[in-house]
Amino acid sequence: MDTGAADPATVLDELDRRLVCALQVDGRAETGRIAEVLGVSARTVTRRLARLTGAGVVRVVLMPDARDSAVGAVLLRVRVLKGKVDTIAHALAARPDVPFVDVMLGGQEIGAVVLGDGGARDRLLHAQLPATGAVLETVPYAVLHLFADAGHWRAGYLTPAQEAALAPPPASTPAPEPDALDHRLLAALAVDARQSHAALGTLLGAPESTVRRRLHRLAAGGLLRTHATVDPRLLGMAVDANLWLDVPPGRLAAVGEALARHPQVHGVLATSGPANLMATVFCADHAGLYRFTTETLGPLGVNRAETAIVARAVKRAGVLLPRLP
Repeated sequence: MDTGAADPATVLDELDRRLVCALQVDGRAETGRIAEVLGVSARTVTRRLARLTGAGVVRVVLMPDARDSAVGAVLLRVRVLKGKVDTIAHALAARPDVPFVDVMLGGQEIGAVVLGDGGARDRLLHAQLPATGAVLETVPYAVLHLFADAGHWRAGYLTPAQEAALAPPPASTPAPEPDALDHRLLAALAVDARQSHAALGTLLGAPESTVRRRLHRLAAGGLLRTHATVDPRLLGMAVDANLWLDVPPGRLAAVGEALARHPQVHGVLATSGPANLMATVFCADHAGLYRFTTETLGPLGVNRAETAIVARAVKRAGVLLPRLP
């Protein structure tokens, strides 16, 4: 019998964490399939997910293939005056072309990702940020190659067999060219990827059968990649760190691919600048981060590693995160 978990705003119990992991594998997985794989009742899954999503603890959104937009994106490190970090962080988070915003430990640095290569990005970098008196320095890094993004990361509370049972079928056809209705469907899923066929049909004024057929076609073309956004502290990952790595050019690809396979890593990108590889990693505690540095990075032959610890994630995969106590 399900007795419920503690307050979802402060803690997730074991079943909650397994449910989040199920959504990481397939954000549109039906409750019945999740219940069967996890060995609990469908009623329990429905109630738990309603509580978690209703409280905003977990958000499932559409995540387009980052390989299409990552190359040419910019990683920003912004130093700001003390006391102004929240203002600048939330101004960046309000931009639709900025899907990731972090406040770093110490409260004087913000990390952000800026997509696109048009005039809006250039105005931000060359006019808007420099004109802000609270900004002391802006250091941009161009993304040259994506090894792994946040959509690849799994928190590790499911067995490999459970992950395999929940995984959606791989893309089986070339990505279709979305028409007007497809674009409206994708836009709706970008807000809430767990909306039912019926709810989407009502929202878009289209028959449920049409919605179901369109989503099947988009999924077959690999356009329905989802992302479950949750504060990693609720999954037992108290330390979130950005690692700026100097790697010998001849080993850059091998090191990037090795880190992309590591279960604690939730992003790896080759970049321009003094650090040519950037990796983001979740650890249970600071001792875990030390072990990752010595036992994982050390044998890879990294020349130099700068570690920047995230104090607070403001926005992830386009979703504003609630601020935990």
